[in-house]
Amino acid sequence: MTNHQKRLSVPNSWPVERKEETFTVKADAGPHGEKGVPLLIVLRDVLGYVDSRKEARYALNNDAVLVNGDAVADEARPIGMFDILAFPARDEYFRVFPGEGGRLALTPIDEESAASRLGKITGKRQVSGGDYQLSLHDGSTIQIADADAYSAGDSLVIDNEDKEIVAHFEYEEGALVTAVDGQHAGEIGKVEEILVTPAPAATP
Repeated sequence: MTNHQKRLSVPNSWPVERKEETFTVKADAGPHGEKGVPLLIVLRDVLGYVDSRKEARYALNNDAVLVNGDAVADEARPIGMFDILAFPARDEYFRVFPGEGGRLALTPIDEESAASRLGKITGKRQVSGGDYQLSLHDGSTIQIADADAYSAGDSLVIDNEDKEIVAHFEYEEGALVTAVDGQHAGEIGKVEEILVTPAPAATP
């Protein structure tokens, strides 16, 4: 299996120039699915903190980079929407946010804001023992005792240290939302109406 990805075929969310070179680094399996951007691209092409994969590995081996509060050792680890990147030695912190055209961009934040991250609920199910598991947009999960208050589409604020839910925002009319794809990516708006399309009737 190749460790390279053709630039012309990378997802639109990747912040790379497609015609500069033929190949770029390939993301490992992990969070965010195919839209996840390899950490090396963020460190080298976006921030300019390193010039090579070797330099990136050195920084990661010294715990110089935290993603959602955890030290990362893999330079191909996928980075995606609402991840928190922290560089404690530099006192620099960023939230991954949708930019123009749906490309991922880095928004500078302060250390206090970097202590938690956003997550969108994509599903929930009951697991063994009676607890419930919430699935989030990046592929991560959170286990809770009572899921009655949570629904797919709701948003959570999750503490990066203990991974507990610290805030819950329901997806409802009047809620503030952020467009994460398309020509309006990165824009903040308010939900005016939620239309539910009924499933087609079964064919007799």
